[in-house]
Amino acid sequence: MIYLRKLLYADVKRITSLLNNRNISMQLHDSVPYPYLESDAVNFLNLLDFDRAQKVFGVEYEGDLVGLVGLILQRGDYRLSAEIGYWLGEEYWGKGIMTDAVGEVVRLGFDKLNLLRIYSSVKGNNIASQRVMEKVGFCLEGVLRSAIIKNGHIQDEYRYAILNEHFEL
Repeated sequence: MIYLRKLLYADVKRITSLLNNRNISMQLHDSVPYPYLESDAVNFLNLLDFDRAQKVFGVEYEGDLVGLVGLILQRGDYRLSAEIGYWLGEEYWGKGIMTDAVGEVVRLGFDKLNLLRIYSSVKGNNIASQRVMEKVGFCLEGVLRSAIIKNGHIQDEYRYAILNEHFEL
């Protein structure tokens, strides 16, 4: 069973330890550096203190912080939408943890934040994240061919979304 909670500065060492992993880094945006330093984690937590558009939670499993999940609220014409993002420590992959965490954050987005749409961009080679999206009820809206470059490798971007009216988790 998972538990979502507020991130704390006491989590800096754990976040750094989990994110300092090449396999995780390969699936994240370039805005998340690799190697990942404690100063990067502090900067991220500082950003969350000031950026009200980001609703990010620590994911606890069996009492340990194992990853993060969150929503980036959109603005202007897209203000009823949010982008979901997440990562999970590699040793916890394949246990259904992130499927549960994504489901909880989607529920929060629809029930508490009154969003109409939540979407995600998944790298073409990230089959596990594609499965998470599908298990939670997201639909593949399209594939943006050769849209991403990560470490010199060009990949497709899979765009998933779920509408409030279709969420049944």
